[in-house]
Parts: sequence; C-alpha cells; structure tokens
Amino acid sequence: MKKLVFTVLIILINNFLLAQNKEKEVLEYLQKEMQEQKIPGLQVCVIKNNNLILSKTIGLSNITFSIPAKDNTLFSINSIAKIFAATAIMQLVEENKLNIEQPISNYIDDLPTDWRKITIKQLLSHTSGLPDIEDLTTNELVVGKGQDSAWVKVQKMPLQFKAGEAFSYNATNYLLTQKIIEKYSGLPFEDFVQKNQFNIVGMDKTVYGNSFDIIENKSPTYCFYHFDKSIGDYVKSTHLRETYEDFPTMMRADAGVFSTSNDIVKWIIALQSGKFLKNKSSLETMWQPVKLNNGKYDGFGGLLNGYALGWPAIIRENHPGIAPIGGGRASIAIYPKDDLAIILLTNLSGIPIEEMVDHISKFYLSN
Repeated sequence: MKKLVFTVLIILINNFLLAQNKEKEVLEYLQKEMQEQKIPGLQVCVIKNNNLILSKTIGLSNITFSIPAKDNTLFSINSIAKIFAATAIMQLVEENKLNIEQPISNYIDDLPTDWRKITIKQLLSHTSGLPDIEDLTTNELVVGKGQDSAWVKVQKMPLQFKAGEAFSYNATNYLLTQKIIEKYSGLPFEDFVQKNQFNIVGMDKTVYGNSFDIIENKSPTYCFYHFDKSIGDYVKSTHLRETYEDFPTMMRADAGVFSTSNDIVKWIIALQSGKFLKNKSSLETMWQPVKLNNGKYDGFGGLLNGYALGWPAIIRENHPGIAPIGGGRASIAIYPKDDLAIILLTNLSGIPIEEMVDHISKFYLSN
C-alpha cells in the first residue's frame, strides 16, 4: 500500500513540475512576442481535456493611464462572435426549426431572386457569393448612410460568384444569419445568445457593444495601422493609436463582443460537454470544413486554409483544428483530436494572432 501511495505521489509531483515548466515556456514566449510586437496587454488560457490548466494576464489594459490588465479586463474579440451565431443556428437545428442544407428563401421572405437558392450552410461558411454590405477599403457600410440604407443597397448589388464556387468572407452572410435566428427563435439575436449560451455558463462579463461604449473594465484597442484617406489604404506608423469600431445592431452575429479569456473558457468547456448542443453530431457538423463545388477547401490562407460553419479551420494531417480570429488581435484554437484549446486575447490589432496561438499549442502537443 505504501509503495502504491509513493508511486502515485511521484506521478503527481512529476505532472505538477511538467505543468509548471510548460507554463514557464508559454509565458516566456508571450513576453518575447509582446516586446517584439509591442503588445500592451493580453490574457491567455489553456484548456486540456476540458479542464483549465493555465490562466494568465500580462501587461497593460490602458496605456494612457498605465492601468494593468487583470483577469476581469474586457477585450474586443470582433469576428470571434461568429461562433456564437453558428452555435445558435445549430441550437435551432436541434429544435427542428432549421435545416442548414435548405435554401434561405425557405426562411426569409422578399429576397432578391439570385439569392434565393443560397443555403444556410453557405451563409455560415462564406461560400454564398453574396455581395458584401461592408466597404473593405474603409471598413464601413456601403452607401455610408446607416445600416438600413446599406441593406437596401446591398440587395441591388450583383453576386460575387455562384454559390459554392469560392470563399469570400463578408458580413452580409451573418446579417442574414442573424435575421434567421431572430425569426425562428422569436427573440432579438443578442437576447437569444444571452439566454441560451452566456447565462447557461455564467458568462457575466461578456457583452455586446461598440468600442466607444463605456463599459466597466473594458480595454481600448490599439493599432499601429490607420486608414489614410489621401491614398485610400491602410498604412503603418510608428505611433500607437486607439481604434474606434462601430458594430451595427443588425450585424451583431458578425462581430461586436467584448469578453475575457476566462469567460470564453466557460463557453468552450460548455460547448464541448454538451451544454449548448445535445448531439455530438451537431458539433461535428459545425466544425467540419466546407468543401467548394470543385471539392477543394478554401479560407483565409496560410495556417487557416479552410472554413467550417463560423469557424476558420486548420486542415492538416497532424493536429488539425478550428481557430476563429477577431480583429487581428484575438484568437481561439481548438484541437479536437488532442483535447486541447488555447485562448489568446490582446489589445493590439494587426498581429499574427493565429500563428501565436498555434505556437502556444506546440508546448502541449506531442509530435
């Protein structure tokens, strides 16, 4: 008996020392990246086998007033918000209210004729070919006269391509996704997500809003890039600036969430343990990269070479994953086959955030 207790004790000590060593390596890597990239502050969490094994906050939340970042500091996660919308769709699928393979004209009336055969799946995977309601050069809505005018305008614009022919990341897809969720849930989009996701796991710090909203403990977002109207493009400067982003209410399924890494930990653990989706097949469907009509995959490029339903995908033989990113400053990477998830939130846009998260995973993944 004593020998068994001693053996168990040795194993526990070794596991503890191994975890401490990995934590040290992760923090050393992040501190190096913060110095090189000039990142003011960040939060990092690691989940292994659905248990939180690392949670750290480093640096400054607010540079102007030298306010340290804390565990309750809110960071903008931008397009990561799409995973809440995709999960909401799958929740409605489980209620037999939707079928993602069906045309959106089955669910939304008065659509332009050439939009009607597009499926919900093609909306979620950005393979619809729809015109973009946002002007990519300015990051503002087309027309520039508010969201209602932009909605009228985009319906008159031509398709980019036939549905399923290519991948084109744009906000119109999630505007329609939001309309479907609201119609078939009977709730405003934010209320549905709050009730059926955030409240279930106690995500009491996560909120929808805009960067200029006054929200307790919210960090500003910084960037070295700015839009130069004289040349119509973004340029990099040596001076850090605060960015101001407005997320239209009709497009909150697309972006507009502020959260903490620990709140997202709760959400990921709940998602993987069946608290949001009852059927494992629903999660597998949402995480399955979508093929184009030619049988190939497409995505943002580089590491993110595929796209699932609201989730950018890492398609590779060893350690495949799904890795949503937001604003070039926040990322989540989940490696389902390895039971590993990494969350990295920062307050600096324009950094290779998905590569940083994937690098952190290497401290925990076997070759």
